[in-house]
Amino acid sequence: MNIVLFTSEELGRTIPPGDPRAKHLLQVLRRAAGSTFDAGILNGPVGKGLVRKITPEGIEWDFAAANEPPAPYAGATDLEPIELIVGMPRPQTARRILFDATAMGVRAIRFVATEKGDASYARSTLWSSGEWRRHVRAGLEQAFATREPEVTFTETLREACAAVAGFEARFALDNYEAAEALAANGRAAFPAAVLVGGERGWSADERGLFRAQGVTLCHLGKRVLRTETACVAALACLRSRLPAR
Repeated sequence: MNIVLFTSEELGRTIPPGDPRAKHLLQVLRRAAGSTFDAGILNGPVGKGLVRKITPEGIEWDFAAANEPPAPYAGATDLEPIELIVGMPRPQTARRILFDATAMGVRAIRFVATEKGDASYARSTLWSSGEWRRHVRAGLEQAFATREPEVTFTETLREACAAVAGFEARFALDNYEAAEALAANGRAAFPAAVLVGGERGWSADERGLFRAQGVTLCHLGKRVLRTETACVAALACLRSRLPAR
């Protein structure tokens, strides 16, 4: 954890000894009574936590919000004007995407059913149990950020395309029919959306949907990448074109 996150409801509450955050503070950061640590409120400010007392019941602590995120993380609490749409992958792949895309600051991650996808993936306990939230939070902790992206996993591909229809730039990665590289495309503007197929890629009908809606087919080069790798590479391409803040 580069930052320890709490909900607003947890302010003023003792951190139980079995809480992973307590273990991180005591065993990894080796904090003692009177010491501070980087902390943040989920979807709220960053600041400093102060360990007031360590007891058998847990860690008593206080939080003080900072006016600005501490260097070198200035701006890390902001979300980028980029949305990621992914053909529903197997759960272990979705976990990596949730972590990495959150860490990279996208404002929405939309997992969608696709024609070539396995329908059973959407029934995973990753989604039904709410486990996916843990991977989003881990991405925030990695990025020293507090603002969660919107995450959806019940939309169809057509619904997700409609949600980003007004975006300045929309790109779908495709290994078969794309004529240009995403990195070389000069039309990137923001907000932007990038669509990445599941393990089996897009169907012919889905490519037809993209063309009908003005989504540009692009590739990342000749090599076939894993879905999670393609997501990171595509997001890196788009983030590199964001205007400097």
